[in-house]
Amino acid sequence: MFSLKLVSLSVEFSTRVLKLIPDSFSDRFFQKVAMKSRVCVDDFEESAFQSLDRNALNYYKSGADEEVTLKENRTAFHEYKILPRLLRDVSNIDLSTSILGQKVSMPICVAPTAMQRLAHNDGELATARACLEHDTLMGLSTLSTTSIETVAREVPDLKRWLQLYVYKDLKMTETFVRRAEQAGFTAVAVTVDTPILGKRRADERFKFKLPDNLRLANFDQKDLPEVASSEKSGLSSYVDQIQNRSLNWEHIKWLRSVTKMKIVLKGILTAEDAKLSVEHGVDAIWVSNHGGRQLDTVPSTISVLPSIVRAVQGSPVEVYLDGGVRTGTDVLKALALGAKAVFVGRPVLWGLATAGEEGVSEVLSILREELKLAMALSGCRNVSEIQPSLVKHVSQIAHI
Repeated sequence: MFSLKLVSLSVEFSTRVLKLIPDSFSDRFFQKVAMKSRVCVDDFEESAFQSLDRNALNYYKSGADEEVTLKENRTAFHEYKILPRLLRDVSNIDLSTSILGQKVSMPICVAPTAMQRLAHNDGELATARACLEHDTLMGLSTLSTTSIETVAREVPDLKRWLQLYVYKDLKMTETFVRRAEQAGFTAVAVTVDTPILGKRRADERFKFKLPDNLRLANFDQKDLPEVASSEKSGLSSYVDQIQNRSLNWEHIKWLRSVTKMKIVLKGILTAEDAKLSVEHGVDAIWVSNHGGRQLDTVPSTISVLPSIVRAVQGSPVEVYLDGGVRTGTDVLKALALGAKAVFVGRPVLWGLATAGEEGVSEVLSILREELKLAMALSGCRNVSEIQPSLVKHVSQIAHI
């Protein structure tokens, strides 16, 4: 009986103490506990799938058509094997590198993803602050729900690039580019694989739209249509109305004439287009298939990376990669095959949806530590020691 009274008093005391703790503190405490249990990017994906509403989740996770490329972006990394060098002093590992002359703390940057406030109310600002914390580069989408000026004002020390869609209205596009330059953006990454939006079945099936409380913040609403309900996807209808289907190499020359920012072509997948990129004087190539969201059954990015690196050899053009990067060993393989850096998109969204700025920061921390571990275990003390001989395709392993 005495022990039961003690238990009852203990429960009553605990209940009273918990009532004295503010809800905000309690939420943060349990969030931190949950964060510690997430040890890889896939853990954040699982969490985001539970927290995002259907409209946002379908938009973020979907690929084009049967999603063959979406899946292969990830599985193709497994076809490359690491051949570590041993008996090297790896007591100090340096992940730092430079991208178009800007030093960053690691070769892991954040890709531009649209409408981040679908994932968290702080949206692009949360992502920007996490990037600043990790001293890495952020790409900001044309279709951002936070304006380029707001990001520049709120996170002034952020290393930032503008992702650009070339619109039918070239004057509007030029004005936007000049605004970005004035706001301290140092490069413009032109998405060249989207003259038309790919068919994303989930978006069409559930008629994706931007919620009424959000808007595309980089343009006045009166100048452009809304991403609203339509017979198909609201985004598809939006792109049909504004995107420049005539986009060609002359537009790249035109862009060079209206900005002093570095020019990066995002979406290159062939050696032929890589060579043309060099001929047209671009500063970098971003190997990308738009996260498997445009033309289904194009190759995975990691599988075409070596041919593109060979195509630009001897030129000052840098090469980056996105698509399917989920682990530190993925990053290591991309660097060994010639990428100067990788960009991650969906993992950042999963972190953002899970815990805002802290979630994004934790995703970047995980990737940083995984890359550091992979470098140490493969005998690389800095990124310059990550050489092509470190990685072989499975088809070559039998011939070693």
